[in-house]
Amino acid sequence: MRVGLMTREYPPNVYGGAGVHVEYLSLELAKKIEVEVHCWGTQNEDSGNLHVRGDEPPPQITGDTKAKFKAAIDAFALNLSQMKSLAEIDIVHTHTWYVSMAGFLAKKLYGIPFVLTTHSLEPLRAWKAEQLGSGYALSSWMERTAILDADAIIAVSNGTKADIITAYPNVDPARIHVIYNGIDLNQYQKTPNTEALTKYGVDITKPYVLFVGRITRQKGVTHLVDAIRYLPPGTQVVLCAGAPDTPEIAAEMRAKVEALRRETPGSHPTGKENHTPPGVEPEGHSIATGDPTGTGHNVVWIEQMVTKEEAIQLYSHCAVFACPSVYEPFGIINLEAMACKAPVVATATGGILEVVVEGETGHLVPFKPDPKTTFPIDEDQFARDLAAPIAALLADPARAKKLGEAGRKRVEDHFAWSAIADQTIALYETLIAKK
Repeated sequence: MRVGLMTREYPPNVYGGAGVHVEYLSLELAKKIEVEVHCWGTQNEDSGNLHVRGDEPPPQITGDTKAKFKAAIDAFALNLSQMKSLAEIDIVHTHTWYVSMAGFLAKKLYGIPFVLTTHSLEPLRAWKAEQLGSGYALSSWMERTAILDADAIIAVSNGTKADIITAYPNVDPARIHVIYNGIDLNQYQKTPNTEALTKYGVDITKPYVLFVGRITRQKGVTHLVDAIRYLPPGTQVVLCAGAPDTPEIAAEMRAKVEALRRETPGSHPTGKENHTPPGVEPEGHSIATGDPTGTGHNVVWIEQMVTKEEAIQLYSHCAVFACPSVYEPFGIINLEAMACKAPVVATATGGILEVVVEGETGHLVPFKPDPKTTFPIDEDQFARDLAAPIAALLADPARAKKLGEAGRKRVEDHFAWSAIADQTIALYETLIAKK
């Protein structure tokens, strides 16, 4: 069997959970079947059963496109180009709307089965209009067209399956199969190493709350910044947050952090980290707030994308991992934190409810979204609700450790990539047999 995996993200160009998913799924699938990965980029690699081919949007089509909707035009043009590479495969499997039309066209032109994994749904991400402009209409059309025609749809959680049925009521529920995301249990595990903490100016003598993710409306990082005001004085918060979706949200994030600086007693006007060891300057463009007396908050903002090894170190030593997402079909980031034995405080929404177990591996934060925007109806209350369980775990390290240990056991029991690859191959075989 030869599968064509279509994805926008693939190493070294990974910036979100979908890219992480495809990376590990492709490696696991390649242990048993032939895998062609078609992605955005310049990759050209062959390793056993795994063949990776990167491609760029054709400039003759996309070169003069207006910036606001260029991403959607780039995707559509590259789908047309990549579709030509799928004629000799047995089944095509797409990930995210960016590549969904390639699968749709391959099915129509070559008669091959088409599987689509939903990592998110455009109708539930109204803020994407801010990022894509009028291109949001194109991305929504591409997703809808592919979902309605796919032979099988993989939902990364039961919550996502319910969302698909709500957003696309014409889809037969029998075509939707729930297969979770996974985690590499050998790679993601607690480490004693702290080089990354020193590198980025984290005070290793104090507990810290950690956020890891992109600066997007979806990930809710601005709500976590708002919650800092309700944490105990002296709380150290590490925001590993970069790659903003738009200039607007980048400016909003910076304004919120700067406002926090101004109202925090003893904040340093230079933005230099007050607890960096002598002679060591934190790397990356970081903004830190706080005061050496411990009466104010300390915020370390790492704006660059950290390496996988650095992220594992940050997970391993945090007192609490915070996931304030307002929309999360699965939340692979929580698996990464749990695998490193970090207790998780996360929004009670979407697939997070199937990953984090309240009172066992962490805490779920009540969330009342506006049905039109999916943002919190009461943003201040959401910030307070985020802060409360974080503060409780900071005050009870023994309990936090117990939750972290239980989190590791949960990912070992339920989220191994080997089982997920087996489920995926079984679905492929069923569809090919029906051809």
